[in-house]
Amino acid sequence: MSRARVVALSAAGVVAAGGAGLAAAGLGGGEGPAAEHSALPPATAPVERTTLVETQRVDGTLGYGTARTVTAAGRGTLTWIAGPGTVIARGRPAYRVDNEPVPLLYGRLPLYRTLAEGVRGPDVLQLERNLRALGYTGFTVDTGFGSGTAAAVRRWQDDLDVAETGRVAPGAVLVAPGEIRVAERRAAAGDRAGGAVLTYTGTTRVVGIDLDVRYQRLAKEGTEVEIRLPDGGTTRGRVTGVGKVAKQGRGDDDPTTVAVTVAVRGQRSLGSYDKAPVEVDLTADRHDGVLAVPVAALLARGDGGYAVQVVRDGAVRTVPVETGVFTGGKVEVSGAGLAEGMKVGVPA
Repeated sequence: MSRARVVALSAAGVVAAGGAGLAAAGLGGGEGPAAEHSALPPATAPVERTTLVETQRVDGTLGYGTARTVTAAGRGTLTWIAGPGTVIARGRPAYRVDNEPVPLLYGRLPLYRTLAEGVRGPDVLQLERNLRALGYTGFTVDTGFGSGTAAAVRRWQDDLDVAETGRVAPGAVLVAPGEIRVAERRAAAGDRAGGAVLTYTGTTRVVGIDLDVRYQRLAKEGTEVEIRLPDGGTTRGRVTGVGKVAKQGRGDDDPTTVAVTVAVRGQRSLGSYDKAPVEVDLTADRHDGVLAVPVAALLARGDGGYAVQVVRDGAVRTVPVETGVFTGGKVEVSGAGLAEGMKVGVPA
């Protein structure tokens, strides 16, 4: 992913361009606080009272998020593996070993030990919640694996057409936080179990950003963003994750970055895009009710400050201004005698 690109125009570059344009048009600067001139500029634009939102446009990738690898524990032969793009829900098999299904269960804890009658712990609670969600009852959903749980497991195993042991051993199920989407197969039918079988992602598309750490302050969790799609369309999103560890870069062309994840609204509007480049506008600051003029209206003054030329009743007056945020071709300005509705000179 390429590094972040700046949307907000830099003050120095913009002012130089604006000042050069006006100077070429014969509009020159003033010496005093408000100097009078007779030469009219080639064109004018109004001083507006508006809201300026400073943004940072960065590159991202639209896809299904970071892929995780599934490893088949135990012995046996892989006889079937779900194909790329397959969405697997709770209770459905992700692959088969010796033709026995390995179904998906929802949760955070991997199946690290055999669950059987007499065992207690949060992993038992996780199993019982899945059994109940799959329609198996006759037990209390808690942290204890009792006879009722064992009976429910046997009924489940009968429906799966596997040995009815009443126990669930490591390798018998795949655990993930929710529905998964197969990203790629890492093995083939006929391979021995014990290695990587497949990779998977979530089922909803997100935008991943390798964000230059200089702009990390703009990407707080919950921040609303605008996403620009490859076809020119736009959609909205929200920052849902910001990495805790930065990836060290090696210079301006390879900056230090932090991983940012953006959830996307309106999945249907995304069409079939997967691993597609997008641009994301992060909001840096919002300035409400400020006076603004086109960037091209700015004049560079000899003392290092800036000015605009106010045009009124056929006369031109140069007014020194203080500049604020630059964005969208406009700049925030303030200065004595400057008011909404006034006309300022701009290049034709």
